[in-house]
Amino acid sequence: MSVIEQGSPRKKTKSVYVSTVISIALVLLMTGLLGLILVHAKNLSRFVKENIVLNVIVNDNVNEGDVLSLQKDMEKDPFVSRSEYVSKELAAKNLKEDLGEDFVEYLGHNPLLPSIDIYLKEQYANSDSIKMFIDKIGKNNKVKEVVYQESLIDMVNNNIRIIGIVILAFAVILLIIAVALINNTIRLAIYSQRFLIKSMQLIGATKGFIRRPYIMYGIAHGLIGSLIAILLLVLTLQFAQKQVPEMVLLSNWTQFALIFIIVIGLGILISGLSTYFAVTKYLRAKSASLYR
Repeated sequence: MSVIEQGSPRKKTKSVYVSTVISIALVLLMTGLLGLILVHAKNLSRFVKENIVLNVIVNDNVNEGDVLSLQKDMEKDPFVSRSEYVSKELAAKNLKEDLGEDFVEYLGHNPLLPSIDIYLKEQYANSDSIKMFIDKIGKNNKVKEVVYQESLIDMVNNNIRIIGIVILAFAVILLIIAVALINNTIRLAIYSQRFLIKSMQLIGATKGFIRRPYIMYGIAHGLIGSLIAILLLVLTLQFAQKQVPEMVLLSNWTQFALIFIIVIGLGILISGLSTYFAVTKYLRAKSASLYR
């Protein structure tokens, strides 16, 4: 039986340790929630960028077989994520649904041209890459023109950049606050053990012998707190997806698992280090200073 167990610190300070675990869990919960927000923001950014469409208008005299061949050639381009062929008939049907009336019957013919909707990969969904892509395919004599909303693309990229910077800054601030809160919580818990620590030191126990059980307790509290935080994070995710079913499109459980591992790592690391420094402080302190 170790000295720490002989002093029965668990019985004397059970409520302190419970409050420590709860405090750690709540702080890690907030940290984990921010991590999930970052993941969803990144996935939303990718989703928006990969759904920016370039309408490649094909000349009217090009037959459907050549258009499909052109589509296959463009899909091989490293810039392209996917593509969709829109025939004259499908274009007319879509426009009819948008207008609410049959303009073909009114005009007597279908003036629309076949087109290929191109969706770029996330890293190429910017004005410079799009202009390079347009210059490349514009040399093909089957292509009449390429239509896209340049202002929308610039607005999306600028907004995503600003939001990313804000979230990243908030993440750094919250991480600093989390470390400070967990550290203060553990220091208060160890404060209640200062006389026991000094007593063990005075009867000849080595610093390593005294620190070891406290550090193990600290690591255990960090682990338990992080597991509680992860459970709450999973419940929060399930609730959010029930309220907003579209969030499933942005879900990536591999990334979520990485967030959970980081939460566990932070809980163990911060708790262990904070306990080490707190115990060391009272090992170095003079007996008279313990009463202050």
